[in-house]
Amino acid sequence: MEAFCGSRFWDPNISVHTNNPDLTPCFQNTILAWIPSIYLWAVLPFYLLYLKHYKRGYIVLSILSRFKTILGVLLWCVCWADLFFSFHDLLQSRTPPPVYFVTPLIVGITMVLATVLLQYERLRGVQSSGVLIIFWFLSVLCAVGPFRSKITAATAQGQIKERFRFTTFFIYFALILIELILSCFKENPPFFSPVNSDPNPCPELNSGFLSKMTFWWFTRMAILGYKRPLEDKDLWSLNKDDTSSIIVQQLHKEWDKQKDEWKQKEDVAYMKTSNHVLNHFGDGPEEAEVLIQGKRQHKEPSFLKALLRTFGPYFLIGSFYKLIKDLLSFVNPQLLSILIGFTKDKDAPSWWGFLIAALMFFSAVLQTIILHQHFQYCFVTGMRLRTGITGMIYRKSLVITNSAKRSSTVGEIVNLMSVDGQRFMDLVTFLDMLWSAPLQICLALYFLWQNLGPSVLAGVAVMVLLIPLNAAIAIKTRALQVEQMRYKDSRIKLMNEILSGIKVLKLYAWEPSFQEKVRAIRKNELHVLKKGAYLHCLSTFAWISAPFLVALTTFAVYVSVDENNILDAEKAFVSLSLFNILRFPLNMLPQVISNLAQTSVSLKRIQQFLSHEELDPNCVETKVVTPGYAITVTNGTFSWAKELKPSLKDINLLVPSGSLVAVVGHVGCGKSSLVSALLGEMEKLEGHVAVKGSVAYVPQQAWIQNATLKDNILFGQQHNEQKYQNVLEACALKTDLEVLPGGDHTEIGEKGINLSGGQRQRVSIARAVFSDADVYLLDDPLSAVDSHVAKHIFDNVIGPEGALKGKTRMLVTHGITFLPQVDHIVVLVDGKISEMGSYQELLKQNGAFAEFLRNYAPDEDVEEDELTMLEDEEVLLAEDTLSNHTDLADNEPVTNEVRKQFLRQISVISSEGECPKKMSARRRVCEKKSAEPPQPQKIPTEKLIQAETSETGTVKLTVFWQYMKAVGLVTSLVTCFLYGCQNAAAIGANIWLSDWTNEPVINGTQRNTSMRVGVYAALGLLQGLLVLISSFTLAMGGINAARKLHAALLENKFHTPQSFFDTTPTGRIINRFSKDIYVIDEVIPPTILMFLGTFFTSVSTMLVIISSTPFFAVVIIPLAIIYFFVQRFYVATSRQLKRLESVSRSPIYSHFSETITGASVIRAYRRENSFVCLSDLKVDENQKSYFPNIVSNRWLGVRIELIGNFVVLFAALFAVLGKNSLNAGLVGLSVSYALQVTLSLNWMVRMTSDLESNIVAVERVKEYSETETEAPWIIEDKRPPENWPAQGEVEFVDYSVRYRKGLDLVLKGLSLRVKGGEKIGIVGRTGAGKSSMTLCLFRILEAVKGEIKIDGVRISEIGLHDLRSKITIIPQDPVLFSGTLRMNLDPFNKYSEDEIWKALELSHLKKFVSSKPDKLEYECSEGGENLSVGQRQLVCLARALLRKTRILVLDEATAAIDLETDDLIQMTIRTQFEDCTVLTIAHRLNTIMDYTRVLVLDKGTIAEFDTPSSLIASRGIFYGMAKDAGLA
Repeated sequence: MEAFCGSRFWDPNISVHTNNPDLTPCFQNTILAWIPSIYLWAVLPFYLLYLKHYKRGYIVLSILSRFKTILGVLLWCVCWADLFFSFHDLLQSRTPPPVYFVTPLIVGITMVLATVLLQYERLRGVQSSGVLIIFWFLSVLCAVGPFRSKITAATAQGQIKERFRFTTFFIYFALILIELILSCFKENPPFFSPVNSDPNPCPELNSGFLSKMTFWWFTRMAILGYKRPLEDKDLWSLNKDDTSSIIVQQLHKEWDKQKDEWKQKEDVAYMKTSNHVLNHFGDGPEEAEVLIQGKRQHKEPSFLKALLRTFGPYFLIGSFYKLIKDLLSFVNPQLLSILIGFTKDKDAPSWWGFLIAALMFFSAVLQTIILHQHFQYCFVTGMRLRTGITGMIYRKSLVITNSAKRSSTVGEIVNLMSVDGQRFMDLVTFLDMLWSAPLQICLALYFLWQNLGPSVLAGVAVMVLLIPLNAAIAIKTRALQVEQMRYKDSRIKLMNEILSGIKVLKLYAWEPSFQEKVRAIRKNELHVLKKGAYLHCLSTFAWISAPFLVALTTFAVYVSVDENNILDAEKAFVSLSLFNILRFPLNMLPQVISNLAQTSVSLKRIQQFLSHEELDPNCVETKVVTPGYAITVTNGTFSWAKELKPSLKDINLLVPSGSLVAVVGHVGCGKSSLVSALLGEMEKLEGHVAVKGSVAYVPQQAWIQNATLKDNILFGQQHNEQKYQNVLEACALKTDLEVLPGGDHTEIGEKGINLSGGQRQRVSIARAVFSDADVYLLDDPLSAVDSHVAKHIFDNVIGPEGALKGKTRMLVTHGITFLPQVDHIVVLVDGKISEMGSYQELLKQNGAFAEFLRNYAPDEDVEEDELTMLEDEEVLLAEDTLSNHTDLADNEPVTNEVRKQFLRQISVISSEGECPKKMSARRRVCEKKSAEPPQPQKIPTEKLIQAETSETGTVKLTVFWQYMKAVGLVTSLVTCFLYGCQNAAAIGANIWLSDWTNEPVINGTQRNTSMRVGVYAALGLLQGLLVLISSFTLAMGGINAARKLHAALLENKFHTPQSFFDTTPTGRIINRFSKDIYVIDEVIPPTILMFLGTFFTSVSTMLVIISSTPFFAVVIIPLAIIYFFVQRFYVATSRQLKRLESVSRSPIYSHFSETITGASVIRAYRRENSFVCLSDLKVDENQKSYFPNIVSNRWLGVRIELIGNFVVLFAALFAVLGKNSLNAGLVGLSVSYALQVTLSLNWMVRMTSDLESNIVAVERVKEYSETETEAPWIIEDKRPPENWPAQGEVEFVDYSVRYRKGLDLVLKGLSLRVKGGEKIGIVGRTGAGKSSMTLCLFRILEAVKGEIKIDGVRISEIGLHDLRSKITIIPQDPVLFSGTLRMNLDPFNKYSEDEIWKALELSHLKKFVSSKPDKLEYECSEGGENLSVGQRQLVCLARALLRKTRILVLDEATAAIDLETDDLIQMTIRTQFEDCTVLTIAHRLNTIMDYTRVLVLDKGTIAEFDTPSSLIASRGIFYGMAKDAGLA
């Protein structure tokens, strides 16, 4: 080297052992000058490869880029000037050393390279080049040394040697400095970049290299989120590479490749065996099928490979970062050991210390930046994975065969998307731990072994022993969680039933019994929670004590093995920091492995789903059809799956274009299958099918999307007003539109929940008519609508004169009335066509068709006379959608019930926006779309349901105070105190350790080691014990709080007046009981635990550093201020982003489940592509809020860790500055504490954020446990006598009432008197106040003025239960609860078994009940679904018979019951209640014609009140009604 340089290469006396270090000229000219060049040439090949694939259009030459280029050329000139100067020297016959030729040459060529690279990047559209920034940075860094030494040399000698080189060097230095500064600015966006079209592009794409590394580009959103809650419009669009369209396309391509490869392998196997088969085309396919089936067992196409090929390369970049980060994490412990060595050596020059501190800081910063880049890559990969998997499953679900669809339920398929997709996402973030954890463990052990020798194995043994403990805890916890979920589900189910039937509970005064049931479940639930909390305490104990136990065993073994083993500061604290590194991989590895196991199950499930058979798109010919015919089937045999026997055999069918064909036959003879076969939904086993042109299909069960009514009809077609109106008219939808709250802009709930069955079917028909297709396949669309509507639709749409005349129509029908008007009739029997022909022809043949007619004819006349009663179905329905009073006829009791519930659940969105899965898509229902202004006349005067306020902004401190009160103030304070003690113990142990390491060494040994170990152990174990106790107290407090809050909520909800339930959607109340209580039970306590832990750790770190180096206090203040601001910005933004994310997640799944149920309709109308786009759009919407969410965590991480790194820097710096007054133990203590602080600072912010988002639950539960309550249930000193009411006399005195404040009166000044034992019928038009009158008797509505007396007792003065238990009602809609039949009749177990059987006998249920094996213990399902509506009504009658009070209110059920049941009930009432007062609200006048008196109400006042005969004679309102009913 010396010959090369002409001087010494390295001289420790100049460079190291001196207070004023300098580098030798030779070292400066070789190594330092070459480092940047070596770096650039090493990176070049990889970078060029990257640039080749990077296409974003070129960047126009800007001033910035011109400057950079000119400077690059200048640099090259400067370097070569040096080279030429050396040649000049040669000519002057002074021979300079070779280095002066080599170095300028190398550097010069590198500068040319950098300049060329700059232009190449510009052409590839790179706006800011990381490679060059690092290059210029290295150049400046390496030039700083020579810069300093040149100046010092010049000042020392007073003159300058080698003026030329001196000058060129300074020019060179200035130029690279300017280049570095310029390269930090970014160029303009590329010229042809697609970004321009984007309204709100993601700034990441156009941000500079430094901004990308530190996530500075996110700051704008953080500030915005801090100023005001973020909204959808503030979110950036996704990067092109993250959108569904790109990702799914790539994944699909790879998956298709996998399938093709697999097919080829199959085919090879198959070619060998069946060459001869291919010659005979006739029987080819079947045989081939069999052979392929035989091969299929071996290997399926691998979805994993497809995933790896699509996402692998991107993910590997992240893994590369992780590798560097792992290696870097071992630098700081080594530096710590050097630093401790430095403090011991009192003669060492102080610049060593500063260098070590700087290196520590630099390595920490580098780690931070690299770690977060790694996470960013991981999370983005996870996000893309979810997008890809969701898209693949969605696309597959549209083409999968029916047999494959049957093998899994809709719920399971949706689970594939939500649960399994999510699993991949969770796994990806920690997948690198699989190789990284072993690597870290090995490295850590290697360094520990170097430090402490074989005694390390003792510590490792402890760690390994703790692993099974953790695993056992995890397994047990999982089991408890399952149990917990079971209780929770049953509690929510019960609450749901209670809230749905709350009115009935109030009317019967049954609340206490049900409250008891909920309490019992809750008690069990809390019991399980408690067990879970014990386990959680144990695992916290293990997690916190593990590092300590490891250190303790290692040190104890180390000092006791050999007394010459001395524990000094270096060994102790370096080992501690290495143990801390070990802690994370050891804990993560078991988790990652269990995650991996779960994910592999998910992978198998997804792969299996994606490998299902697909429908053959070519099984129905659409182009070539026999002329004159629209549909032809020849020799068709079809089955639902290849392995099932055919459902249709030997079908030969020719349908002439433009004809109307009816398909008839018995149930299950294959009518619907025939329609499916024509749509290509069935497996065609043999034969030929052709359908000409486009198809419109109306399925048997109408499929309605969750969109506006108009969108459901248009179904993606262009809007055409005239045509649209005609279609509405023809399908009898005009009347419905008038009553829906938003006309045709009404949002329809999932599965069309706010439409009646008939309306749904009509919308489905309207969709078909509007689509204007060539062929119409109508699968029994008329059975769901009433007969007069069916007639209207047949005449105006389907029939010979209807809107579709001239089109080919195939109508499956049960209705015999229409058959004479069709062109052809096809009769199916057992999957074969038994006869075809016109109506007349078939009648003459007297075959199967004639028999079919005979079978079905008798039913027809029944329908005719129901007709009179149901004329106004539409109008009534309307009333029902608007009002919540249910005293109106509706011939569909079940949907009516559902619809009422739906109205309540319309705005189920919790403040978090996270509804339980069940309520996913009811969010936007009934909000009008702002784009289309609704017609003004249709807005109901008052909104029934008020929108729920969503919590935004910061949380008030009062909420924390409320929670503390619920936990118990003493418990709260004790917990905090214990946490303080535990940290004190930990600090104590470490200070003791640092003191121990400073113990003087005498004759190569330390004294009293056993005492040292003893105290250290005692302090550490004390800490562990305190951890256990404190987390235990906290857990108990948390469960206590959960118990109190739930009890208060439950108590209040049972005492809340009915009006609250009418105006609040059930879903919103249920949300309080499910989501919010869950948060209080299971989320808040661990969050608080983590928060307190990290908070105290951070504080104790600061205390330790300050106590060892008091100067540190000065630095804390600015750092704390920065920390506070970052935290505020982050919390506000991240909370809102989480809300947006969870709100936009449920639409994906609800749209998906909707698609699966409507797949056949979507395929029939050939709308697959637009649905795929819609799904992609919904996924992208969701990822749009998920992506900033990831970045916000990275942004926070980088900022917080930088603060932590500054803590490290200052701790080290002050240790160096105070080195003379400090001992090595204290330095080790303070710096090793500082190295840990980053993690706890980071977690502290996260926990604050979580705590703030979740503590809201307490506020929301509180809000609902403090709503106003109704009157007390029992007023002790006002209790009526036991036998009251003895007479049953009812008197209304000037009585007025309204439903809620601010509404009109429903009853105005009623005065009437009913004598005991009278039978009164109450009639009147809808909304006249009939039901209100009965509700007043039970005080569900409280009087505005006036009073009601029963037997002279004012009912407003006694307790509600005393009143309600003495009057009986048989309500209009029978409500049953899930539980035994006995519980439904007698929840308080007041009556004997004989009494119950007697009641059942009188209510005609005895036969039914005794036929069941469980008799009275027969389980009713939710809402009594397993009883018919009539039976439910009879159960209500049995309830009334059991209670047998003097006053009976009968709210007559309208169309719910068949006439038979109705007669039974009337009979029983006449015989059993003859001496009681009976008030009947009648809809059918024939039931009340023999009553004592009839009360006619009109608009809340009494219109007529007299005996039925005199009312008819007086020819008033009553006469009119009777005449309509044909009774007068």
